[in-house]
Amino acid sequence: MNEKNLPLTSEQLQVLSEKIPTPFYLYDEKAIVENARKFISLFSWAPGFRNYYAVKACPNPSILSILKKEGFGSDCSSLPEILLSEASGITGENIMFTSNNTPPEEFVAAYKAGAIINL
Repeated sequence: MNEKNLPLTSEQLQVLSEKIPTPFYLYDEKAIVENARKFISLFSWAPGFRNYYAVKACPNPSILSILKKEGFGSDCSSLPEILLSEASGITGENIMFTSNNTPPEEFVAAYKAGAIINL
């Protein structure tokens, strides 16, 4: 297994924990971008390949915006996830809607958003 290092020192983390109420999530934008680029490069052999980030995994608009800049779409399973994706600048065929036990109005909303509907 590869050795993983935090992007901050223990001292920097201590300062953050004193300034920001805990618990809180700390994301490493540089690592997110690097991993997104690595992932896309792994599929460079497949013309037209498109990756869709599962919004349900972490519905954070900042992460969605970062991944959008790296060429990712979003995989949504509910209307709130579609709305969050759109608010993050991800629209139309860059949204894949994959849902179970879905109310009809959510399919209508996905259609109106121009999303790819995956049944």
